[in-house]
Amino acid sequence: MANSPQAKKRARQNESRLAVNKARRSRIRTSLRKVEEAIASGDKAVAAAALQAAQPELMRGVTKGVFHKNTASRKMSRLAARVKALG
Repeated sequence: MANSPQAKKRARQNESRLAVNKARRSRIRTSLRKVEEAIASGDKAVAAAALQAAQPELMRGVTKGVFHKNTASRKMSRLAARVKALG
C-alpha cells in the first residue's frame, strides 16, 4: 500500500493511465478485427478500406506507448500482405 504522498499520487496516476491505455488498446484491436473480418469475407475493397482505417490507429498506439514500433509494423505488414493476396 502506498504510504507517502508521492506514492499515493503515482498510484492515482497509474489508475488513470491504465484506463486510457486500455481504451486505446481496445480501439486498436477493434480496428484490427474489422480488417480480419473483411479478409475472411473475401471482399478486397472492404478489407483495403479497413486496413487504411487501422493503420493510423495502430501507429497512434505506438506514439502513445501502447505498442512497440516493431510490433505495430509487423502487424501492418502481415495484414497488408493478406489483403494484397485477396483476389
